[in-house]
Amino acid sequence: MSKVFRGEGDINQSPLRQAWNEQLSDETTQMLHEDACFFLHQSLSTPCLDIIERADGAAFYNVEGKRYLDFHGNAVHHVGYQHPRVIEAMKQQLDTLSFSPRRYTNKPAIDLARRLAELAPDPLNKSLFAPGATSAIGMALKLARITTGKHKTVSMWESFHGASMDALSVGGEAHFRRQIGPLLPGAIHVPPIQNYRPNWEGAGLDDRQLASYIEYLFEQDADIGAFVMETVRNTDVQLPSQAFMKKIRTLCTEYDVKLIFDETTIGMGRTGRWFAFEHYDIVPDMVVLGKGLGGAVYPMAALLVDESLDAAKSTSLGHYTHEKSPLGATAAMTMIDVIHEERLLERLPVMETKMKARLEAWKQRFSLIGDVRHIGFLFAIELVTDRTTKEKAAGAAEAVLYHCLDHGLSFKISKRNVLQLCPPLNISDEDLDEALNVLEAALVTVQQREENTYAQS
Repeated sequence: MSKVFRGEGDINQSPLRQAWNEQLSDETTQMLHEDACFFLHQSLSTPCLDIIERADGAAFYNVEGKRYLDFHGNAVHHVGYQHPRVIEAMKQQLDTLSFSPRRYTNKPAIDLARRLAELAPDPLNKSLFAPGATSAIGMALKLARITTGKHKTVSMWESFHGASMDALSVGGEAHFRRQIGPLLPGAIHVPPIQNYRPNWEGAGLDDRQLASYIEYLFEQDADIGAFVMETVRNTDVQLPSQAFMKKIRTLCTEYDVKLIFDETTIGMGRTGRWFAFEHYDIVPDMVVLGKGLGGAVYPMAALLVDESLDAAKSTSLGHYTHEKSPLGATAAMTMIDVIHEERLLERLPVMETKMKARLEAWKQRFSLIGDVRHIGFLFAIELVTDRTTKEKAAGAAEAVLYHCLDHGLSFKISKRNVLQLCPPLNISDEDLDEALNVLEAALVTVQQREENTYAQS
């Protein structure tokens, strides 16, 4: 199995996965078989791990009633699953208006656009909604072309901006681009930001070098109209420096390149602020929101832009059937209300500090842990076989994953060896402790196994 194939997600074709499948009940096995029969196979999700029957708060439950604390959640569960406020608001909305035809508008959609403009710094005062952030990325790319008259883009390898052809073009995950063929012309890629492992032998970790290279690109190619990046890379939690972000904002202004931040997974409070770019004291020309915006209930995304870019007078940027969904807008408005009223952004630093302390203590205790990275309630634990060589401990990461799944904790493996942890913002102290205890026990077990294997070799 190639390293590229195993780049993202849990590993579907390994002895540990086979052992996992063998302990599933007959009912679950049969349902998973039906799932595989009727859905197209696609890597990362086929075969599925288990059958979910219900969810609540920070957890979901399988058909046998087993509880999994969810530290992945596809980044939609900012306020947990089935939040009663969100569910009740949507029930009430269903009783009055479930769909709004195009060329008409509705109060929930207007209210949400107003609320986003109030949350965002000026001049991000104009919005368009879409059923998913992939579509919102497409709208951003169109608007950049219209407002600059330039079609080329610069983005980063290893980034993810959606699975449609246009989003794949600016995206940089090899896994999603494999076998697809020609993508959009003019999509230029640069190396990604790395906080721990250089991109190649001899490369540095100082992202100011990358900023200088991007400046060189802008100088050489006058057709570049957009720079697209995840404000913080979600998959393995890579954080740009203040210097890099300041330089990029300056360069984009100087060369008339629209700065587009993709905050699909990390916006709406995940990093401790409504928008991740607020940590850098800069404002992009456009920002894409999604996933958690729908309150873990409804697919909802938004493109929020500088009001001076409202220039598509004769072109439809989106015009999606569910663009101004009253249900989606209601879910988003209520999710925002919950974050405000439950004071989750005020509570988050306390929970973040608590989780950080546990993980940093593990780093001192477990030689398997090479690095711990975090911002807000987004954490990455990078496992290595050797801290000097930084060789990826892919086998250990997989073993930790399945140990945790056995004991009711679900999360994502990224880049083959990074445990990515993304709990709900409103997780209880008790659930957080339980999840961290499960993960700690897994690390103890796997570290001992690795040490015993080394001693016998």
